[in-house]
Amino acid sequence: MRVISGIAKGRKLKSVPGGGTRPITDRAKSALFSILGQDVADCRFLDLFAGTGQVGIEALSRAAAEAVFVEKGAAALRTIRTNLDLTGLETGGRIVRADVFAYLEGPPIPFDYVYLAPPQYRGLWAATLARLDAQPGWLAEDGWAIAQIHPREYEELELQNLFLFDQRRYGGVMLCFYARTEPDVPTAQ
Repeated sequence: MRVISGIAKGRKLKSVPGGGTRPITDRAKSALFSILGQDVADCRFLDLFAGTGQVGIEALSRAAAEAVFVEKGAAALRTIRTNLDLTGLETGGRIVRADVFAYLEGPPIPFDYVYLAPPQYRGLWAATLARLDAQPGWLAEDGWAIAQIHPREYEELELQNLFLFDQRRYGGVMLCFYARTEPDVPTAQ
């Protein structure tokens, strides 16, 4: 596991001890950031179920203005701190020790990208998107929510304020991209 590009390119990252996390593969991470492209520069990035922090760290390495890492596991929190230190990106990162659902109950702060990679096969990705759908203010007007799941987990979600606009599969990793729906604009009569 390493940083693929940017100012921390090539830096190796630590894994969370034990088997509680599922880091994104380099192939899928490279594809993700290829899709995001130059829009990562100066963005605000929210990494939910952050695990090792590698996705938010990749965003920081590529000049994101800020990455917020939300994680509740003590070992994962230590790993995120270590990885930020190893990459020299600690000034752009903010670590929040919290349950993701409790965090999302707070007042929404708009992010350009909200990345979620919860533990597999528990329906947590769908529940997180439902929470974001209920409070779409977590996404900037043109922001994206990106769910990392196993392809077998995928199901269509009934959402009111978000819509699926793309999905990509990289072996055992599926990335599902959601954006805010356009608000109804009254037309002149």
